[in-house]
Amino acid sequence: MLQGVRGDRSFFLFEAKKHMNVQQLCLTLPATPDTLAEITGLLAENCINIRDLTMDGAGLVRLIANDTEKARQLLSEQGLAVAINEVLVIEVPDKPGGLAGIMEVLRPLPIKVEHLSAFSRKSGANGLLIFRFDQPQAAAEALEKAGIRLLSGEELAAR
Repeated sequence: MLQGVRGDRSFFLFEAKKHMNVQQLCLTLPATPDTLAEITGLLAENCINIRDLTMDGAGLVRLIANDTEKARQLLSEQGLAVAINEVLVIEVPDKPGGLAGIMEVLRPLPIKVEHLSAFSRKSGANGLLIFRFDQPQAAAEALEKAGIRLLSGEELAAR
């Protein structure tokens, strides 16, 4: 059985609204290859595809899977405390200024970026930004008003 860390980190679960339909699992694990091999192997054995994964040095894992609920259930059955967070996913051109343009839209808002990860599969193609905000609805509305399209969970899973 996996040995998770059950610290006093608090996570917020935002009510799913029109804009926030990408869910990210958050859990804390020992930051070892053995533990990552166990959880990724467990998910793979159950046909769960990991779309995005980050892990910091303290063992805080954030992942987006093609079947969030099934992944949460499998990890919970291993005794791990798993939170689900709503995140915003934005596709941007992979060129200088892509992230800066998004941040200029958000700059006037009194919001906090709680987490950000970015990646691109191919240089020069489009990249993805995955944001967690303290006020995700306000961020989503500002981005959409500026003509920036947010990806849905289904769109992200299809990539």
